[in-house]
Amino acid sequence: MAYQVSKAGLAGLAISLAAAPICTASAEEEDARRSPLSMVVFGSMEAGPTKAFASVGMKRAIGGGLTESGFRLFVKAGGSQEQTRRRRPRGITYKSEAQALLGYEWRIGDSFLALYAGSDAESEQRVESLGPSFISARYGARVQADLWIVPSPGTAVQANGYVSSLNGRFWTRLAPGWQMPAGFYLGPEIEIYRERDYRKLRLGLHLTGLRFLGLEWRLSGGLQSTSDRSATCYGTLGVHWLR
Repeated sequence: MAYQVSKAGLAGLAISLAAAPICTASAEEEDARRSPLSMVVFGSMEAGPTKAFASVGMKRAIGGGLTESGFRLFVKAGGSQEQTRRRRPRGITYKSEAQALLGYEWRIGDSFLALYAGSDAESEQRVESLGPSFISARYGARVQADLWIVPSPGTAVQANGYVSSLNGRFWTRLAPGWQMPAGFYLGPEIEIYRERDYRKLRLGLHLTGLRFLGLEWRLSGGLQSTSDRSATCYGTLGVHWLR
């Protein structure tokens, strides 16, 4: 997924104390004392008829702020619960995953491109009703790219993707959007996922950049088709916090 750094909320008031009466600091002194936004904390939840997934993570600027080009540290962890089989006895599969990536982000105004590489790990536990549980762990490498483009005022394009050595996984999402009077972006999204013997395609709508409770939210939903099940609905809730 991609993140746009908001310019709002950066203004602060610097007050200097001296022997003389209290006075307001100059604009130059205020800018010097202001701490740049250097980290974004994010989380997401998604749900469908047979699977639920949640994740949390952070992206941190190394030696600078998020509004500038520079190196980035990306860390994410998540877990899911899903049906093991379509027919009874279905069983339950629990999965957990974690990634630790290092990359570089190029910024031009409100647009940016980030490229990452690092580790990818997953553990899996299958709980069978008629037999013992099955536990496994896998480790690999991941390459990831995040893109946010503002081609013209009032429009934005998000594009994200990764390739992982775990089961030959590939995932990508493309989501153009048009800014509404309330400030958020609304538009279509397409998401493709593939691994060894499994395919998934999602088509839906997204609402990105809704600000509420000091956070920025993303809502999306639509239809998904997989290689092992008929078409179903999906819904995703994402949130991120700049600090």
